[in-house]
Amino acid sequence: MMMKVIMIMAMAMAMNIAMCDPIAPCYFIFGDSLVDSGNNNRLTSLARADYFPYGIDFQFGPTGRFSNGKTTVDVITELLGFDDYITPYSQARGDDILRGVNYASAAAGIREETGRQLGARITFAGQVANHVNTVSQVVNILGDENEAANYLSKCIYSIGLGSNDYLNNYFMPVYYSTGNQYSPDSFANDLINRYTQQLRILYNNGARKFALIGIGAIGCSPNELAQNSRDGRTCDERINSANRIFNSKLVSLVDHFNQNTPDAKFTYINAYGIFQEMVANPARYGFRVTNAGCCGVGRNNGQITCLPGQAPCLNRDEFVFWDAFHPGEAANVVIGGRSFQRESASDAHPYDIQQLAML
Repeated sequence: MMMKVIMIMAMAMAMNIAMCDPIAPCYFIFGDSLVDSGNNNRLTSLARADYFPYGIDFQFGPTGRFSNGKTTVDVITELLGFDDYITPYSQARGDDILRGVNYASAAAGIREETGRQLGARITFAGQVANHVNTVSQVVNILGDENEAANYLSKCIYSIGLGSNDYLNNYFMPVYYSTGNQYSPDSFANDLINRYTQQLRILYNNGARKFALIGIGAIGCSPNELAQNSRDGRTCDERINSANRIFNSKLVSLVDHFNQNTPDAKFTYINAYGIFQEMVANPARYGFRVTNAGCCGVGRNNGQITCLPGQAPCLNRDEFVFWDAFHPGEAANVVIGGRSFQRESASDAHPYDIQQLAML
C-alpha cells in the first residue's frame, strides 16, 4: 500500500512539473562528450557515438550521446521542467533556440589543439562563437536587443570543459608537448585564463546565470585503470591530483566573478566529489561495478571503448561506467540530480542549479 502511495505521489509530481513552465526559460549547454547530444555526428571525427549500442536505453536510440541513455544535462533539463531535451546546435532551427541550445562537442577542450588526434571537434572558443551567432538570431526573433538581454539574463548556462585538456592533451605525450612545457599548476592557470576569456564573451552577450561544472576523477576511468593501474582498481593519482588543482582554481574563479560582477551569478558544481562519493558507497546507489565499462574491450573493458554493434552488459544500472570513459545513465541520474539539488553542502558552491534558476 505504501509503495502505491509513493508511486501516485511521484506521478503527481511528474505531472505537475510537466504542466508547469520550466523554472528557467532556456538552457544553454557548453561541453564535451559527457554532454554532446549529436553535434559530432556530421564531423569527420573518431569521437562519435551515433551508433548502436550507444543509446540502447534512450527513447530515441543512438543520437550521438556517449551513454546508454541520458546524459547529466538531459537529467537537469527534465528537472528544470522542460518537456523536451535541448536541441544540439547542428539541428537547432527557428524559435526552438528560445528554449536553449546544446553546443557541446566530443573531444573538445579549452585549448584549441586539444583532441586534434581524434579529428574534427568544436573547441570551447568555437562553441562560444556559435552561441554569439545564436544570440543574434534571438535578437531577430524577439525584436530588439533589450528584449533579448532581458530574456537571456534568465537562462541557465552550464559549462563543463577541461577533461580533454588532460585526457587528450596534457597526459598524452605521444601527441602533445604540454606535459613537458607546464607543471600541473601552471597548466591549470593557462586553462583558467582561457576559460575566463570565453566566460567574458558569454557575459558580454547576455549570459548572467553560470553553472561551471568541475572535471571528474579522470584517473579513475576504465581507460586509465586499464593503462596505468596495477590492480585494475587503484586510480591514477597523478591525473586526479592535476584534476583537483584545476577544480580548486575553478572555485576561485566562481568566487572572483561573484565578487566583481554584481549583476551575474556564478556557481561551481563539484562533479569530482559527487563521483568519488558514488565510487566510495556504490551499494547506496545500486552499483556493483565501479572500475570497468559496461561496453568495451580488454582490461577493465577500457583498453578500447564500446565498438559498433558490440553487445553491452545486461545489468547496465549496476555499472558506474557505460564505456571506457563515460558514466552510464544510472550514474548520470545521480550526478545530474545532485547538481540540480544538492544532497550535501559540498555538491555545489555557492548554489545548486535549482537555486541558480530561482535567483
